[in-house]
Amino acid sequence: MPTYAYACTQCGHRFDAVQSFSDAALTQCPECGGALRKQYGSVGVTFNGSGFYRTDSRSSTSGGGAGVGAPTSTSSKSEAKSSPASSGS
Repeated sequence: MPTYAYACTQCGHRFDAVQSFSDAALTQCPECGGALRKQYGSVGVTFNGSGFYRTDSRSSTSGGGAGVGAPTSTSSKSEAKSSPASSGS
């Protein structure tokens, strides 16, 4: 059964309650009788199985886009232009 965190809007009292999914949300603070509000926090998510890790990605030899080892066209062109032959005298 899930655990829900509640906080009172009047006195600030905070507590956790273990409730079933089908149970109605708590509405009254046990300390002062004020209105309660559910608190939402971060949830830890774990992705298991193939396809979730960098090592599970497509190989660079498969078609469709530049892979990891594919040279870029701008680097090869710039090398050819950057070393002009001197014309001599």
